[in-house]
Amino acid sequence: MSRFLSENYSKLIPYTPGEQLNEKVIKLNTNESPFPPSPSVKQVVTDDLLDRLKLYSDPEVKQLRNAIAEQFGLEAENVFVGNGSDDVLAFSIMGFCGAGGKLCCPDISYGFYPVYADLFGVELEQIKLKDDFSIDINDYIGKGCNIVIANPNAPTGLALTVDEVEKIVASNPDNIIIMDEAYMAFCKQSCVELLKKYDNLMVVRTFSKSHSLAGLRVGFGLASKEIIEDLNKLKYSFNPYNMNSVSIAAASAAIADNEYYNKNIDEIIRVRELTKDLLSSLGFTGTDSKANFLFVTHPEFSAEELYKELRKRGILVRYFSKPRIDRYLRITVGSAEEMQALTDTLAQIIKEVKE
Repeated sequence: MSRFLSENYSKLIPYTPGEQLNEKVIKLNTNESPFPPSPSVKQVVTDDLLDRLKLYSDPEVKQLRNAIAEQFGLEAENVFVGNGSDDVLAFSIMGFCGAGGKLCCPDISYGFYPVYADLFGVELEQIKLKDDFSIDINDYIGKGCNIVIANPNAPTGLALTVDEVEKIVASNPDNIIIMDEAYMAFCKQSCVELLKKYDNLMVVRTFSKSHSLAGLRVGFGLASKEIIEDLNKLKYSFNPYNMNSVSIAAASAAIADNEYYNKNIDEIIRVRELTKDLLSSLGFTGTDSKANFLFVTHPEFSAEELYKELRKRGILVRYFSKPRIDRYLRITVGSAEEMQALTDTLAQIIKEVKE
């Protein structure tokens, strides 16, 4: 740390992203899609588009906002686009909680929530999950506090129903409720329809998981016109050109290609359920994940040691050395071939130890 860093940030503990290795590995640690982007995405990245990179991108992101609005049956004025869903979350927590404000979230959830709270001087209340890692909605009903919930939750993969989300939203009419639906494509219980009934709800989505565009960094928020106006005020006060032209064109093409992506999503769900059974046969137990990852533990083996052993053998998974979850591994659902390689390798590790 230099002597110039503001004292406000001297104790900040940053978010730790998953490993990104250049070497050839089976990468099951950061919840990316195993499939390439849609062919329609490749078609729009033309020489003409590349030539136009000499010009600034559209600060209003009209093409992409219109495409997103069409997919969700909303108006463009209900859509805010950010540089990844993290961008949307950051603006939202900064804008609606603000310095000295308060935010509630589960104690085991996406690691960026407490980082943003620290960064923006927001008081954070982390509400303990139940012993089975599920959310008790009674902890949030009538809370009288701004709330952010990942649904399905990360790293557990457990999801609230639309009815449960509505109870939380309806009971906190004077607070914003942010539903982070980064993994909702693999659960198919989105609460987007509730936006037509409640002006205190915001739904945050990403192109990184379901639409195979993690490298382009595109996320969006859906909310009332007034909430979107607030987010745009913050964006224009910070970085009006927060979306580059390639990302705008590629994401616009991607969100329109429902046939391609729905097929991929269905395959990921199929492989997820198959892998649950294969891991169970090896003695693993875990949550009933509705995301594109699994959250599992083994009664006879340390999660940290399994993580290290898999890494030695060219397979990356995610290990969190935190209380309550330090016996668990979070494993991205890759291709059928990758998941077979994972379970075969785990079976070999178990066999070697028992011999």
